Amino acid sequence: MADFSMFDLTGKSALVTGGAVGIGRACAVALAQAGADVAIVDIDEKTGTATADEIKAMGRRSLFVKCDVTAKDQVERAVAQVVETFGKLDIGVNNAGIAILGADEEIPQAEWDKVIAVNLTGTFLCAQAEGRQMMRQSPVEGKIINIASMSAQIANCNASYDASKAGVVHMTRTLAVEWGRCNINVNCISPSYVLTPMHASTPVEVRQRIRETTPLGHVERPEDLYGAVVFLASDASNYVTGHDLVVDGGHTLNAWLAPLSREVPPRVSPEEESVQMRRDLDKLQIPYDKDGVNEDLHPEIATAFKQAFNL
Repeated sequence: MADFSMFDLTGKSALVTGGAVGIGRACAVALAQAGADVAIVDIDEKTGTATADEIKAMGRRSLFVKCDVTAKDQVERAVAQVVETFGKLDIGVNNAGIAILGADEEIPQAEWDKVIAVNLTGTFLCAQAEGRQMMRQSPVEGKIINIASMSAQIANCNASYDASKAGVVHMTRTLAVEWGRCNINVNCISPSYVLTPMHASTPVEVRQRIRETTPLGHVERPEDLYGAVVFLASDASNYVTGHDLVVDGGHTLNAWLAPLSREVPPRVSPEEESVQMRRDLDKLQIPYDKDGVNEDLHPEIATAFKQAFNL
């Protein structure tokens, strides 16, 4: 009989940066479902508190901690507050990130600096503070999970975002080498286009193009990351470190110019894809149309896609 207790996170303490909505909320919910107590670390106090309350309603301990991940003092205080509440830190999920779109020949240095500061420096500062805490604990061990992107492998956004995520992947490898001596596993997850509020402005025609060029046939949902984050947070991954777990439905495997064919319907229908995104938008009190689209939320995303696909 199979023993799946290695995936059980009961008694574990975790924090998730950028945990209020989207990918971060998905990671927090997954960890809580597996038994962990989870702190929501975010700059959005209202939404982050609501997500922490959602975790509490699942029977887990939770709290909201307001933190700008680009500020080292705030990161260190956030980790200390989580440890003060939970007594320890077993799992750190570093998800906070941004994208600022624009042509690279025109992007101001200030925008480049901001993306690198949040996505790369912020991820490092969080991992550093988490790693130090794990080294002080007894037993000395822990799991650190950085959220990268398939954009670390392919050029599909712009230089600042792609470079920041590629940096996260290699930084993860380096920290894994350095901290393995302390039984700290450092891994990362690279999602595809995930239907979070950031992608609420993605036109329906583009979502269809993503489906057609993804072998598994549907746009990624936040909940498609549940299994990956629980695996990397649990004892099931004790001998896995420095790994970039690509969770993209096979999207980066495909270089066909024509849409891929299908023999059976995908596991997830277009209507099912956007269920969690709609819930997040409702939580943020952001309107959307019947297709779950609000092009005014991130007009730069809508504009970029329309220009790329001549829509």
